[in-house]
Amino acid sequence: MDFIQQNLIDPVSNVLWTYVLVYVLLGVGLYFGFRTRFVQVRLFGRMLRQITSSRSGSDGGISSFQAFCVGLASRVGTGNIAGVAIALTLGGPGAIFWMWVVALVGMATALIEATLAQIFKIPAGDGSFRGGPAFYIERGLGSRRGGVLFAVLLIFTFGIAFNMVQANTISDVLAGGHGVGEWWSAALLMVLTASVVFGGVRRIARVAEWLLPAMALAYVLLAAVIIALNITQVGAVLGQIFSAAFGLGEAAAGITGGLAAALLNGAKRGLFSNEAGMGSAPNAAATATTSHPVKQGLVQSLGVFVDTIIVCSATAFIILFAGSAVYRPGETTEGASLTQAAVAHELGSGTTWVMSVLIFVFAFSSVLGNYSYAEVNMTFLRARPVALTVFRVVVVAVVGAGALLELATVWALADVAMGFMALVNLVALVLLGRWALGALRDFERQVRAGQDPVFRTTDNPDLPGTVADSVWSSDEPARSAGRTS
Repeated sequence: MDFIQQNLIDPVSNVLWTYVLVYVLLGVGLYFGFRTRFVQVRLFGRMLRQITSSRSGSDGGISSFQAFCVGLASRVGTGNIAGVAIALTLGGPGAIFWMWVVALVGMATALIEATLAQIFKIPAGDGSFRGGPAFYIERGLGSRRGGVLFAVLLIFTFGIAFNMVQANTISDVLAGGHGVGEWWSAALLMVLTASVVFGGVRRIARVAEWLLPAMALAYVLLAAVIIALNITQVGAVLGQIFSAAFGLGEAAAGITGGLAAALLNGAKRGLFSNEAGMGSAPNAAATATTSHPVKQGLVQSLGVFVDTIIVCSATAFIILFAGSAVYRPGETTEGASLTQAAVAHELGSGTTWVMSVLIFVFAFSSVLGNYSYAEVNMTFLRARPVALTVFRVVVVAVVGAGALLELATVWALADVAMGFMALVNLVALVLLGRWALGALRDFERQVRAGQDPVFRTTDNPDLPGTVADSVWSSDEPARSAGRTS
C-alpha cells in the first residue's frame, strides 16, 4: 500500500492541490462573494434567524433544520478534530489562518450550491426531495454525462474514501486511549453502521437532528473551559497563527515550506472539514421542504461558519495552548490522538473517556452523513433496490477496512478523491451561478417588501429561464407541502 501511495496517490494529490484546486477554490469563492455583495456578511443575522425558525413545517418531509443537521453531521467530524491536528502538524499554526480564509470565502460558495440544489431538486417517494450537483448538472446544464461523472466521484469519495477516514479516526482513538484492538473497533463500527444505513436517509435525518447539535455544543463548551483557563495566552496564540500564516517567526519553525505548507494544509483540511464548494452538502440541502431555495442556502452557509470558525478554531486553540508538551510541528502526522492528548494535558487524564465519546460520535455521525450523500447519488444513477443493498454492504465493509489501514494512506486517498469531485462541482457552479444569483435577488426583493419569501420558477423576472418539471411551479403540490419560515 505504501508503494501505491508514494508512486501514484501522492504525486496526483500534489499536482491537484499545489497547482490547481487551492486557487480555483478561493477564486470561485471570491467571485461569488463579490457577485452576492458578500452575502455571508450582509445576511449573517438572517442566517441565525433562519436556523431558529426552521425546525417545523415539513409536513412529513425533511425539515430545513434536519437537512442542516445532516449536512452538519458530515461537516462536523474528523475534519474538526483529526483534520485540524493534521493541519497543525504538517502546516504549523499558520494553517489555521488559511482554514479561516477558506471558510469565510466559502460561505458564499455554500449558499450558491445549496440554492442551486433546491432550485433543481426533484420529489422523492417518501415525501422529501432529492437533489445536489448531479441533479443540477443534468437539469441545469442539460448534461446527463456530467451528472453521472459527479455522482460516481461523490459515491466513491463519501461512500468509500471519507468513511474510511472516519473509521480510521475512531480506531486510532480507541487504540491510543484505551488499548482497544483494531479488529474489535472494525467489528463494532460495522455493526453500528449496518444498523443505520439500511434504514435510509430519513432515519439518518432523525438521528442527526438530536445527536449532532448536542455533541457539537458539548465539544464547544469543553473548549470554552480550556480557553477560559488559558485566557492570558489567547493573544499569544493568535499571534502565532497570524505570523506563521505567512511563514514568519518562530511559529513557522520546523515546518518545511513555510507559507506554502501553511496555505496548502490549511486549504486542504479546511475544505475537508467545511465542504464549501465540494458539492457534498447540497445533497442534504436539497432534501429540505422550504418555501424558498435561498432560505436553505442561508442555513447551509451558516453551517460552514459553525464548522470552521467555531468548532475547528476550538480544536486549534486547545492544541496550541498545550504547546510543546504534546505538539511538535513537522515531526509527526498526528490526528485525533493529538487533540485528545492536548485536552488531557489541559484538564487531566480523566477527560480521555469524554474525548473518546465525542470523537466517536463526531466520526460515526459523519459516516451517516456521508452515506446519505452517496445514497442520493445512487438514486440519481437509477440504482435498483438490489444495487442499493449491495452498496450498503460495501459501505459497511469499507468502514471496517478503514479501521485497519494506516492513517497517512487513508487521508491521502481522501484528498485526491475530494479534489476531483470539488473541481467538477466548482465548474458547474460558475456555469449555473446566474440561477442562484437570480434566486437571491428574488428573495431579497420579497424581504424588502415585508413578505415571507415564496419561490416560483414560472414568470420570474430574476431567473434566466424556466425549470422544466419544477417542484416550484405554482400548481405543484410539492412546492407547498411545507413552508419553513
